[in-house]
Amino acid sequence: MKYGFARGLAALVICLMGIGAGHAQSAAPPIPTTHILAIGTLNPGVDPAAARAILPTEVRETVKLHLDGKIDQWFSLQGRPGVVFILNMTDTAAAHEMLEKLPLGQAHLMSFELIPVGPLNPLRQLLGTTTGSP
Repeated sequence: MKYGFARGLAALVICLMGIGAGHAQSAAPPIPTTHILAIGTLNPGVDPAAARAILPTEVRETVKLHLDGKIDQWFSLQGRPGVVFILNMTDTAAAHEMLEKLPLGQAHLMSFELIPVGPLNPLRQLLGTTTGSP
């Protein structure tokens, strides 16, 4: 039962996404960017010991970004070294600049994939709207 609601919502969203899949979706408004998903991994060929040596400073600087409200949530990747940040930002260029200023970025040891995200647009169909406001 723990995941029942989440599974039901996921199934509904998948169904809604399939509605009209073969038709033009021009009536749907663009999805506004509200956050940026940042996936950070060590660059190929990086010695993990070099990254570990910088890690204490990296953590302090990351905590500062969290306390400043720039990083909303942070996670570890499963099965490989890396991090996932949910950034309270909408500009990917500004996010890239901020993350490159972190110690691992300055040392060219870590890179981030930045993915803008926003509200789940198919939920508008539940409200009976296809425009930005009801």
